[in-house]
Order: sequence, then C-alpha cells, then structure tokens
Amino acid sequence: MRASATPSMSSGLLTDVGRQRQGGVNQDAALALDLPRGGLYAVADGMGGHAAGELAANLALDALSQHYLETRSSPPIRLAEAVQAANLAVLRHAVGEYVGMGTTLLAALVDRGAVTVAHVGDSRAYLLRGGELYRLTEDHSWVAEQVRLGHMTEQEARDHQWRSVVSNALGGEERVRLELFAFPVQPGDRLLLCSDGLSGVVLDRQLLELLARPLEPEDTARTLVNAANDAGGPDNITAVVVDVHRNQRLPAYPLPQRMEDGPTYVDVLLSAQRGNSLITYLLLMIAYFTLLGVMLVPEHRVLLGLTGTTLLVIVLIGQRIWTAKRTGTVLNRPTASLKRPDVPAVAAGPGHRTPDSRT
Repeated sequence: MRASATPSMSSGLLTDVGRQRQGGVNQDAALALDLPRGGLYAVADGMGGHAAGELAANLALDALSQHYLETRSSPPIRLAEAVQAANLAVLRHAVGEYVGMGTTLLAALVDRGAVTVAHVGDSRAYLLRGGELYRLTEDHSWVAEQVRLGHMTEQEARDHQWRSVVSNALGGEERVRLELFAFPVQPGDRLLLCSDGLSGVVLDRQLLELLARPLEPEDTARTLVNAANDAGGPDNITAVVVDVHRNQRLPAYPLPQRMEDGPTYVDVLLSAQRGNSLITYLLLMIAYFTLLGVMLVPEHRVLLGLTGTTLLVIVLIGQRIWTAKRTGTVLNRPTASLKRPDVPAVAAGPGHRTPDSRT
C-alpha cells in the first residue's frame, strides 16, 4: 500500500488478496505514478492461473509505465501506445507454463485539467462529482453483453456463473482492442479505478456512499477493500482513488472521443487521434502565417495581427465547445446519487468477441 501526492491532486491505492485467498497469490496489480502535470494510475487483473495471472498483471503495468515515460508523443497517443506495449509484453511471455495467460488493464492519465482513460477488460472506472456517481467504463465481458442486449438483468449478471468470463484482455492477440476517451475534470472530483473484486460485490449505491465520505484517498481505498471483504471477498480486490484539488486549464491537445462501437483496435484509435491533431497543426499554421505576414508586410501589421489573433481565438473557442459537448457522452446518467436515491443502475458492456475464461 502506498500513496502519492502532487500539488493539484492526491491519490491512494490498496490491493489485497480476497477473503478466499486464492492460494495466497494476488493476481491484481496497481500503479500510481506521479508526473509533472498530473499522474498515471492503473489497475490490472490477471488471469490464466495463479502464478500466470500475477505475472501478467505485473508485466502489463511495468510495460505501461516504462513505455509512457520513454516516449514523447501526444499524451493520449502515448497512453494508447503504452497499452499496446503492455499487450505485447504479456503476449511474448505467454509460453510454456504461462500459455493462455492474460490480464485486464484500466489506466487513467491525469494531465492538467483532463483525464484520459484507456480500458481493456472488466475492471471499472467511476467518477464521483457533486454527490453523483458516474460509471465511466463498460465491462468487456459476456454477461455485460447480455445485459446490454436485454437478455439478463444487472443482478442476474452479478450472480451468473460466467460473470468472470471476459471478452477482451491483454495477451490475446498482437493488436490490442481498447477504449480510449477523455473528459475535463473539476476541483472536488474523485476518481475510482477498481478490479471486479470490488465492483462485483459492492453495489454502485454503496460505492457512492463510501466514496463520498470525507476521508483521504488512501483511507477511502482501505474502506472500499474492507467493504468488499465484508461482502464475501471472493476475488482479489484492488482500489485506486484519486482526488482532484485544483482547477487547471485543459491541455492543448484534442481530447480523444469515445468510440460508439466499444473496444477498437489500437491502430484505428491512433489514426483517429492523429487526425484530431490537425486542430493543433491549424493553430500553428495560423500563428506562422500571421507572423510571416507581419514581417513581410509591416505597413499592414496591425490588421494582419488582429486577423490572425481573431482566427486563433475562434479555433480555440470552437475546440473548447466541442470538448464540452463530448463530455456528456462520457458521463451520461449517474448510476447512483445522493440527491436522487432512485437513479437506476446503467447497463454495462458493449464489447463482445469470443469469450476468454478467467481463472
């Protein structure tokens, strides 16, 4: 257990072997990495047998953090590439006694006033804002797909014998499929990343009540893990809690938009994100030609300067409005609320492929 802090946020994480102890092996792993403008936080839940699951989870987080720190592209692109590096690290070690191992991976990159989420599997991200709890991710699992299609209720999915069968994980194929999206954060926001050892036994309403307590992130993480153990603790339990303290401006790069089709191959996501960078190039081009015009036609420098500045402001305002509109697609309706206790739970999980069994 450890906690870290930056001037604009604080975090705490706790990972624990569940009450049944699974032979004393913890197949979960967690990451809290301080960065100059925020932090990188992640949860991995391994599968494929006790030793293999533990190895897969730790390989994934080691590769994720190492690749992110060693590359210098736009942060959302770096995060997606780091998830792909984690996928290859698991895949290349899945030989011999480790054949078939894999892991889920949920990562949240806090950068200034925004959070970028990368999601593979059935670990979950939640946001507590203004007394309301929002489920940010949808499970990539067979039962979640049945709930989405209306073939099963949330309660039936929670109790189903195949509830731990995931439809997407690291180590399954060379190109990882993931969800990548971002949204602005506000002072007072509290972010939770957790494995299904917590979300599988503690209902969203109880999560809301525990997260809303005025405790430090580390103490909140401990409270959440204790609640999961009190509910039976049938699986490894990991919780990462991050608090946002200050209002910060949005980063200059375009925030990635959630794809409507669920998890998408990483190369497709990277192409889309690089396409969004055209806004940045447009801003640079406007600034360049404005400066060039001022230098080459000094008699019209005032007019050229005002025109260039106006164009820059218009593009920046348009980008902010676009970002604000997309935030609603991430948050949608809260799954639980201290203001409205009758808010129904939101069905999880659009992503579905041939299921992989978790052990």
